[in-house]
Amino acid sequence: MAEFTFYTVAMSRGQISRWALHEAGADYDDVVFNWDSKPANYADINPMGKVPALVHHHADDSGGHDHTVTECAAINHYLAETHPGAGLLPDTHERAAYYRWLFFASGPLEQAIMARMMGWEVPEGKDTTAGFGTLERTLDALDGWLSAHDFAAGSRFTMADTYVGSQFVWGLRFGSIPERPSFRAYVERVIQRPAYAQANAIDARLIEATR
Repeated sequence: MAEFTFYTVAMSRGQISRWALHEAGADYDDVVFNWDSKPANYADINPMGKVPALVHHHADDSGGHDHTVTECAAINHYLAETHPGAGLLPDTHERAAYYRWLFFASGPLEQAIMARMMGWEVPEGKDTTAGFGTLERTLDALDGWLSAHDFAAGSRFTMADTYVGSQFVWGLRFGSIPERPSFRAYVERVIQRPAYAQANAIDARLIEATR
């Protein structure tokens, strides 16, 4: 058995965490299914029914036990922590930006994009109450950072970029994020990663097989 079991659907947010698995060099098996044919035990793994989910088969002196992680940002950071030799964790001076933009992308940016896609309008004067403000404000915040820094944590790639980068790869591809020079340049940097190409090729094959 591999150290990790990765549960995913081909065309889903699971692509974000498959990239992280390859960046970490994780030993994993995947369980790929369709939305209408989930494994019988999947509700026990993730009661939300969402993907991805990661099960860590953690061996110890007692014979081992499993740890389950859901939510892409959590999965990706967990993989960075369980594979410290991959060099994907932030150093002391990168830590603030790493956590700031990882959680900003999984919180305000994700919410603002989905609100726009779903046609949900925040009442005038309530943008701060909504938490994510407005899509334009979230994009301006990231534009300011990426105009001055190459990556989420600063000058080098860290695990935060698998999540932040995925938001921009998808956003620019499908038009949910408008083109800006800093966004396009950032995407071009992160997709040069060999692990991105490896993971993307796997998911591309899976998506093609479902057509």
